[in-house]
Amino acid sequence: MAWDAQTDVLVVGGGGGGLVAALAARESGAEVALVEKHDRLGGNTALSSGSVPGAGSRFQQAAGVEDSADRMALDIMRQTDGTAPEHLVRALARESGPLVEWMVDHLNVPLSFVPDLKKVGHSVPRTHGPMGRQGATVVAALEQQARDNGILVSPGNPVRRLLQNSAGGIAGAVIENGGTEHRIGARKVILATNGFGANKKMLRDYIPEIAEAPYFGHQGNMGEGIIWGLELGARLRDMGAYQGHASVSHPQGALMTWSAIERGGFLVNLEAERFVDESLGYSGCTSAVRAQTEHMAFVVFDDRVHHYLEPKAQDYRDIVAYGGARRGAEIEALGAACGLDGRSLGETLARYNSAAGGAADPFGRKDFGGAPLRPPFTLVKVTAGLFHTQGGLDVNANAQPLRDDGTAIENLYAVGGTAVGVSGADGNKGYCSANGLLAALGLGRIAGRHAGRTL
Repeated sequence: MAWDAQTDVLVVGGGGGGLVAALAARESGAEVALVEKHDRLGGNTALSSGSVPGAGSRFQQAAGVEDSADRMALDIMRQTDGTAPEHLVRALARESGPLVEWMVDHLNVPLSFVPDLKKVGHSVPRTHGPMGRQGATVVAALEQQARDNGILVSPGNPVRRLLQNSAGGIAGAVIENGGTEHRIGARKVILATNGFGANKKMLRDYIPEIAEAPYFGHQGNMGEGIIWGLELGARLRDMGAYQGHASVSHPQGALMTWSAIERGGFLVNLEAERFVDESLGYSGCTSAVRAQTEHMAFVVFDDRVHHYLEPKAQDYRDIVAYGGARRGAEIEALGAACGLDGRSLGETLARYNSAAGGAADPFGRKDFGGAPLRPPFTLVKVTAGLFHTQGGLDVNANAQPLRDDGTAIENLYAVGGTAVGVSGADGNKGYCSANGLLAALGLGRIAGRHAGRTL
């Protein structure tokens, strides 16, 4: 087979998963090229909070938090009612702590442990994130490391199709550059093209419940890697799983961090009534917000939460700067200023505070953070939407796509949204905080390391 160029490892996709895969393969001694169809790297990672769960990291230990890979795996399996692929759950849980330490120590990614929040689905604090909680910070550090380590990074070069050898294994890919197609030979190919969140047809086929919701992920996530895998005979798993977010500020479009809920806030609809157990999490509450009038809700919290968020969350500062956070000393007047029935909102607050103080909560919430809430208060109007899909190619613990008979497709890997995630089979309910980046970066490191070592 004639090639226009050749490399040891070709990584398709320039988000966090692809960059980590490229760096892990390079660390193993491979020659690595990374191509991205858009002119800039980043993908969904750049749009995320940049948070990574790391069980048993030394940063956790220094903060006095006891954790382990086994505990993390148990948390994920519990959150997903046992439907997540256990071999992946355990592989990623084992990888999580070392992944965080490697990113900090060897890749200069500015992650730090967040000890004061036990995020959705996690039994102990284990989130590590950048200052400002912006994934673009993580991408910038990874991209710099990729270039510094001699990885050929080529944005603006879409892959059109994969190429097989006579034995049915992957041999390379056809890449378009300037309208001309080039045949690139590769001993290993890693698909890091994310999922199909921007592909309406695939959403309607696989996740009709969220297909018409606003999509807040990267617009390039068209599912090509999954489609290529199907063409090669790979099997799919958990295609109805997704990560939604129930608190995207409206109309600003900035992410209203769920930390406001975790620290004691709650949700009301346009009728000023609560409607869900908010401890289900930002993904688990997505369908509940979508079911409300105009698909809208308000996050209600107090000044204690406001002053916690303001120095920590850039997205929240943006919401405040653009007038999306309305504050007031009297809940009734504040509700009326936001177009709600102030008296109803006051009654809802009183019932919520009563539940936070020990009364039975009609929605079943048990963890109320720092509530009861006290004046002054803040209201942020939000809607719910899709952030990324969680189903994809079924892969083994080395991130290799599997055929129906359980055999791996030779020389091929899938990471992040191209591969099945660890959110289980039940739509948006099994998602644990930061497991999207865990599946991207964790599987990326596993795939890159395996590809580099098995050349």
